[in-house]
Amino acid sequence: MIQLVRIIDDLPDGFDALLADAASEGVGAMARLAEGWASADQRFEDDGEALLGALLAGELAGIGGLSVEPAATEPARRMRRLYVRPTFRRQGVARTLASALIQEALDQVDLLTCNAAASPAAAPFWEAQGFSPNPSGPWTHLLRRSVG
Repeated sequence: MIQLVRIIDDLPDGFDALLADAASEGVGAMARLAEGWASADQRFEDDGEALLGALLAGELAGIGGLSVEPAATEPARRMRRLYVRPTFRRQGVARTLASALIQEALDQVDLLTCNAAASPAAAPFWEAQGFSPNPSGPWTHLLRRSVG
């Protein structure tokens, strides 16, 4: 069973292993998360922001964030720093994280963005979550809340 926890004060136990896995795959998002957290430049603590950790069997399996999207011409949120450790993939961790963050975002705004350029698997993943390709900003994909 996947347990989601809101990360508030400190990066969670197991983050070092997650960081090492990301680095070994050439994924820089976790290093940027660690740097932003250490400098307090990005702590996901402003209104509309969130950082969630996913635990599986008590271990940190993945992490994902939601921040304000400053480049949009309307109030919007951006999916950020989603990463799942290789040993926990194909178990619903990314989908569970993304679903929770999407729901939180669309409870606040009508527009959600993400940048799926990090890996070949990113665009199909985000499109399966309902995002559509749209390179009109510093993002690759958009999700707009349905009306009705």
